[in-house]
Amino acid sequence: MKIILLSGGSGSRLWPLSNDARSKQFLRVLETPEGDSVSMVQRVWEQIRSCGLGGEAVVATSSTQVEILRSQLGEEVPLIVEPDRRDTFPAIALASTYLYSAQSVSLDEVVVVLPVDPYVEDEFFYKLKELEPALRQTESDLALMGVYPTYPSTKYGYIVPEEGEESAYRKVARFAEKPDDRTARMLMDKNALWNCGVFAFKLGFMIDTLIEKKVPIQYEELLKHYDVLPKISFDYEVVEKVNNITVIPYSGYWKDLGTWNTLTEEMSSDTLGEEVQVHECRNTHVLNELDIPVTVIGLDDVIVAASPDGILVSAKSESHKVKEIMKTKQIPRFEEKKWGWSRILDTKEYSGGYGVLTKRIGIKDGCHLGYRMHTVVDEVWTVVKGEAEFVYNGNYMKLTPGNVVHIPKKTLHSVKALEDLEIIVVQTGIAHYSDETVELHEEWQVAAQR
Repeated sequence: MKIILLSGGSGSRLWPLSNDARSKQFLRVLETPEGDSVSMVQRVWEQIRSCGLGGEAVVATSSTQVEILRSQLGEEVPLIVEPDRRDTFPAIALASTYLYSAQSVSLDEVVVVLPVDPYVEDEFFYKLKELEPALRQTESDLALMGVYPTYPSTKYGYIVPEEGEESAYRKVARFAEKPDDRTARMLMDKNALWNCGVFAFKLGFMIDTLIEKKVPIQYEELLKHYDVLPKISFDYEVVEKVNNITVIPYSGYWKDLGTWNTLTEEMSSDTLGEEVQVHECRNTHVLNELDIPVTVIGLDDVIVAASPDGILVSAKSESHKVKEIMKTKQIPRFEEKKWGWSRILDTKEYSGGYGVLTKRIGIKDGCHLGYRMHTVVDEVWTVVKGEAEFVYNGNYMKLTPGNVVHIPKKTLHSVKALEDLEIIVVQTGIAHYSDETVELHEEWQVAAQR
């Protein structure tokens, strides 16, 4: 059995801590039994490993999430990277062609697809193993896992099984979109299950589906033509067009931490971050990623979240509306990289298209930037913490706290941290630019040859 973990998301539902570069699954707001802070994706990956499934799993993601996945899960985790974000059907198609043509996985192999961020107990992943016998014994095209509802939710879709005697594997009669409260109660009376986005198929089923849709089944070929695939979910493009579907019920704990209200219910503390004070408040959570104090007095059932991307103050019951409010795309002001992190401190645009951008970057001990150059901006670096080796146009120097380095545009450069390093970077040049960094090589050894 192979597992495809889908890591996507636009980062709008848990703004301002999440953004386009750091979706909700990457927020380190959960806690391990040992008291360490972890993200949803770190928690799920560890659960998969502990259940003996780590060697069979790959993560399908977009190019914007590669750095943060490497940072949180490590370099050894296999990634299948979409050239651009196009919803779940293209992502699953690309991952399936990778298994088929790049890894030579058998067409008879069962593939299980699930989101990378469910909040569940380990029992959930042991239950995943039942999808393979369910698929084979019933000879279904698809096998789904559905969750027994604990209340008539209007936030989730429902899987409605055929009426009759209950059994371990049930044939699916139909699907119901997110219902109103009255319909949700009726669905519960019909033993409907929450659709948790988990399904399984034989690899051959997916390859045949792609052939029918005239989609390339060779991984490299599909990569070249990925932009012509429709932006559509797997549910709409495949699941709802198949008649022979089985569902297995799951009765354990399952939760989608997709809003501030649901996320804070699973936090072990009502505060996160430095310099946070909460007085005379009930069921109020404060998350602070800034270096300034946040004080909340006399507010009940409120979420306060502060990050470089903005500040949110919302009643918890209304916090789900942030996704609709934050439709305008913003440049992420905080990004987690495999080598460390980057935080925009200030931006300013002047007349004539000239601009200044100031940011603080942290590079972990032993990590380095790729050998690169900027084509339209100059940079000035001020080292504020740690020591490093710096290379520019083939020249070498050591950096220590207090050193200031000027890097003109079109200067090849790189830096390697000899201990945890922090640098203030001031970029000056064209205010609105994109793709201005030319990365020549990732390896430090190339930069360091001198």
